[in-house]
Amino acid sequence: MDFEEKTLDYEYVYRGKVIDVRRDNVEISTGKKSVREVVEHSGGVVIVAQKTSDTILLVKQFRYPIKKAVLELPAGKLEKGEQPFPAAKRELEEETGYKAAKWLELGFINTSPGFCDEKLYLYYACDLEFVGEHPDEGEIIKCFEFKLDDVFQKIKSGEINDAKTICAIMRAFKL
Repeated sequence: MDFEEKTLDYEYVYRGKVIDVRRDNVEISTGKKSVREVVEHSGGVVIVAQKTSDTILLVKQFRYPIKKAVLELPAGKLEKGEQPFPAAKRELEEETGYKAAKWLELGFINTSPGFCDEKLYLYYACDLEFVGEHPDEGEIIKCFEFKLDDVFQKIKSGEINDAKTICAIMRAFKL
């Protein structure tokens, strides 16, 4: 079975600061025509920062689209042309105030491939040194240190529902 779809043409219906939205006219493998709406996003990074053998850093910030404060891993958007690893180092320091001596790439995830091209690169960081946080302008964020067992329980109970956080923790600790 052929799953490929051919883009016939497209138009941008919205261009914003964080996303662009495109409407594509496509031909599916049966020859029929259809429409696909695509959210374009520059991608981002997510960091599992292990402070001690049994603790990791999480941040809490208000997430406007869901109208609540969320406990999640440090993460951030890739700037135009920015490579993921330098972005991960930048975001860890901005959001937590820590630099890491050791890093490990954990691969990437596609956040919502049914409508969005966002790709998040996952990293594990350890051997942390505090150098002072400096969040982006307009970003109100607080860093917390949690025991791993408590984080696993928060995921299991549904207190932590952030997909990127759950995915990165799963990759880092091979749950």
